[in-house]
Formats: sequence, structure tokens, C-alpha cells
Amino acid sequence: MDAKLFQSQLAELDFGKKLPDAIYIHDSTLTRIPEKLRNVILAIGKALKIPREEWNLVKLSRKQFTLSLLHYPTFNEESYPALKQSVTVDLQKLSHKITDYSTYDNPPILHRKETMVLPDYPYYEEFVQITAEGEQAGLYDNSRHIGFKASWEVLINSHGYELVDGRLFRNSALISNTDKKKIERDKTAIVRYELSAPMKVLAKHSFLNGQYTIFDYGCGRGDDLRELEAHGLDALGWDPNFLPDADKVNADLVNIGFVINVIEERNERMEAIQGAWELTDKLLVISAMLANESYLARFTPYKDGIITSRNTFQKYFTQSELKMFIELSLEESAIAVAPGIYFVFKDKLLEQDYLQNRHRRKQDWEHKSKPIDIKEANTQLLFTKHSELFDEYWKVCLLLGRAPAKEEFAKADELIELVGTMKKAFRLCQNYYGNDDFKIAQQMRLEDLLVYFAVGYFGKRKPYRYQSEQTKRDIKAFFDTNKNAQAQAKELLFQIADVALIEEECLEAHRNLPKSVLAEELGNPHSLTFHKMYLDLLTPLLRVYVSSALQLYGELEDIQLIKIHITSGKLTLLGYEEFDIQDNPLLKERVKIKMAEQDVDFFDYHLNEESSPRLENKNAYL
Repeated sequence: MDAKLFQSQLAELDFGKKLPDAIYIHDSTLTRIPEKLRNVILAIGKALKIPREEWNLVKLSRKQFTLSLLHYPTFNEESYPALKQSVTVDLQKLSHKITDYSTYDNPPILHRKETMVLPDYPYYEEFVQITAEGEQAGLYDNSRHIGFKASWEVLINSHGYELVDGRLFRNSALISNTDKKKIERDKTAIVRYELSAPMKVLAKHSFLNGQYTIFDYGCGRGDDLRELEAHGLDALGWDPNFLPDADKVNADLVNIGFVINVIEERNERMEAIQGAWELTDKLLVISAMLANESYLARFTPYKDGIITSRNTFQKYFTQSELKMFIELSLEESAIAVAPGIYFVFKDKLLEQDYLQNRHRRKQDWEHKSKPIDIKEANTQLLFTKHSELFDEYWKVCLLLGRAPAKEEFAKADELIELVGTMKKAFRLCQNYYGNDDFKIAQQMRLEDLLVYFAVGYFGKRKPYRYQSEQTKRDIKAFFDTNKNAQAQAKELLFQIADVALIEEECLEAHRNLPKSVLAEELGNPHSLTFHKMYLDLLTPLLRVYVSSALQLYGELEDIQLIKIHITSGKLTLLGYEEFDIQDNPLLKERVKIKMAEQDVDFFDYHLNEESSPRLENKNAYL
């Protein structure tokens, strides 16, 4: 049998549980399926010496030339039986893989068993009734949460039911000698738990706030999934070793975390990334282990990776190599968010929102100017009577650095009803509050936009049509046209190569920053070092200098000090152990970013703390 005949035989099936990727049939139906397909299934079981009593369900792939023999030993007895073993057979490669779920604490389970058997099956009516109970209880409203034992049990309890002898009973209807059970849900912020590094990055950037669905491509034993589900997030996963029979489903956010490190063949690594990309609706997160040459020299080379002390294969990347590999695999821009972690956006508007928010400064505005006298007494009365509304509107004006459009202010209709138009509201507020704060806001917003566009130009970002509507309004207000905005941003970007100008601005920054250290070499300024909290106080040019370098590194999560090398076009990031606590903290990480070479060098001091330097002049930076 070839793949074409296999799929044509599947097309003839008018029963079975049909999903987009597969069809599930019970072994009691084998006499009713096409003869050639039945013979293949039985021959496989015999060839692999799987006792006939150790498989009772067949999973037939609708997209690949594969099938799985599944063993659900309690298929008849339990309402939602657990998978004990699967044997997946690749009919193209003539290879197979056995997965044992007998010790797994959260195995896959079955639902809608009546779809897998025929109406004359002895338990058919009971299966129909079990499914009807679940539908009536609302358990099938979101089918993403029903595939595994633990999440299914949580879902049942959250709907106010309990399983008694395999059937659903309302908690309130059960008689108990103990107090009524109460399900407690942990409300603690998700970032306080030990999620994997890629998931922590998603949490940091507010992608785990419940707005997006999540799929973990290569989820291992499901540690992240359990934590995400505990917070009520819509999260599913698949893993070739631990959850090979889970369905691969599309999601807003897809994470392929540290998967490509363990794949020996380069083409298979690319296929893994491409497979995860196909499931991605909005954002793909790709991560891999990083290492430098000195570390890799300790191990035995194998292909393009190494053999570890546990006799396993690992392919380590450099930061720039990982970026290049991702972009070659997907033909999309990869954005560094942390060492070894990249974002690739399929939703280009979401990408622009993310990039812009990285470079937007925030200021807690306070009204220092006193309201001026208003000639019209009714206007004065209007502001006094509706001060909360006007204050709220003026804060939005200061945040944007311009008059907001109607859709940018939630209470626009209320404001228009009071004064007539949005333009009039803006003019009245300018007269009432004064222009001092607003001029500062305009200048800050203009600089933020220039930094955003300049860094975007550096990263070869997408054209004007992918900008959000808010950004298009910003362009109109501050630059008149997108062409003008890009020209100014390009000019600013090219200035980072002007050594004399960088030196001049570093000297100016040293004079104006609350704290910084200016180092000299042979009597000439060599570098400026400052704490990352002062980054937003730099001029637009120095912000672009730093931000452009960070495109190769990611976020400054574990970094405290930033060093701008004035003459060499480099940036050094310094991370210290317990920087905020210790008087002389120990250096744990040094990162040198070489902008001309588009490369990053990592120096880790964890392995040799005795030779790791301490920061002796901490008060010079704070």
C-alpha cells in the first residue's frame, strides 16, 4: 500500500471519530473498513509482535502516511479512559516508535467514545449517554481543554461536578460527612512561578494575560502547561517523546523552546521551526541553548554539534547564528528578546505594537502649572464641574504628545456632548492647563518615535501599511509624511557611526546624567558606563546606539550596567550577582556586542567565582 491508496481508503470510511488530522476507530470496527487497510493494520500488529489484547484503537493520519495502534485497557469500563501505550508507525520510512504512558501522571484520555464504535456495539448507548451528560454540563464548550486527564478533572470540578463511578454528579447533590469541597485557584502573578525562560519572556511582555491561546511545540513532560492551566490560560502542547499522540493545533502564541538543540540533522531543525510556524496565528517564540567555542572545546564534536557527557547530542548556537538560522528557515525577521530567545511575528500589526512599546518612555505627569484665568465664566464652571473627565483627557494628550483621535479616548462621546468637538476640547485644555507639560510631552514623543523608526530601519522592519492606526496618526502629527519620518530616522541611525558626534554626546550625557563613569585612554574619552535605569535620559542618538546593539541581544533582564565604547562601535553589558543588595557585587555576566560584525560574545563568570571581578565603585553608578 502506498500513501495515495492509504488516503483513498481513509476517504471511504463513513464512521469513526474524525478530527482534522486523524480518524480514530475501535478494533471492533475492523471488519467494516476497506480490506486492504484492515490487512495493513493487522499485519503491522503482527510484525511488531504486539499482542492482540494490547491495542484496541487505531489512529489513522489524514495528512501523513502514518498510523498508531493505541491501548486503552479500560475503554469499556471508564467514561474517559486513559492511554496506556501507543505504537506509531511511519509507513513511508518503515519505522516505528513505542510510547509508554503507564507511569505518566497526566496521560491523554478519550471522549465521545460512541463515535469510534458502531451502533451495534454493546456499550454504544451508554457511551452516547456519557457524552450527552458532558455536553449538558458545558464541558465540551472549549474542546482545547479536554485532551488530558489533569486538565479534564479540573474542568469538571470548575463546572461544579464530580465523577462518581465514571458518571457526572453535581457537587451540591452529593452527600458527604465532610465540609463541602471548595476549589481554590491560585491568584498569584504568573511571573512568580518557575516557568521556562521563553514563557517568562511572554509573561513579561503581557502575552500571558489571558488574551491569547497558547501551544507548546515540544512541551516535554508538560511542566509549563500545568502552570499555565493552573492560571486558567488556554494552553495545549505536543511533544515527540512524551506526548506524541497529542494533536497539533493552531494557537495565537506558539512556543518551540529548546527543541532544535537536540535535533542532529540541520534540515530536521528547519522542518521543526517551519512546523511550529504553520501552527502560529500571531507570534512564534523560538529558543535554543547558546555556548561559545571555549565551552564546546571540552566535548567530542559530532556533525555540527557535540556529544555531551551523558552521551546525548547537543547543537549549541551563538546569538547571531541562531538569528540567521531562524530567518533562513522562515524567511521572516527574528527579533532578539533575550539571549537565545527570539520572537517571530506572523501578525505584523502586533509586531509593530511590540516594537514601539519597547522604545516608548513613560512619565508620571503632574500638573505643576496653575490654571490660568478663563474669561468665560461658563467654561471655568465646566472644568470645575467635570474636572475628572478633563483631567483624564489631558493625560491622554500628554501621553500621545498630540490631540487624540476620537477612538483614542474612551470617553470621547461624553466629551463631545459637553463641548461640541474633540478639537475644541483640546484647545480648551491647552488654555486651561497651560502648554509647559504639553511641550515636554511633544518633544519626548517625537524622540521616542525617531528612536523607534531608526531602530526599525536598523532591523529592516516592515513598510508603512503594517503600522498601526495610532502610529499613522503619530506620523501625520509629527512628520507630516512617512517619507519624512523615515528620512529623519535614517539620518539619526547613520549618525551612530560618527565617532566625533558619539564622543560629544557621551561627554554631554556624563555631565547631565545623575551618575555615570567616563573612562579615558591616552587622555581621550574611551567609554561611558551608566546604570540601565538612566537609559531613557540619553539623547535620541545614544538611545539608538544602545537599542540597535540590543537588537542582537534582547532585554536587559539580568543586566545592570551599560558601557558605550566611543570609538570602536561596540557595546558592553554587565550583569552582577545581587547588585541591589551587595556593596561590592560579583560580576556574573559580561556581554560584548560588536555592531559592525553583527556578533555577540558572552562571558560567563559563574564557573570561576574566584577570578570573577567585583564592582568596587558601585556608588559611582547610582
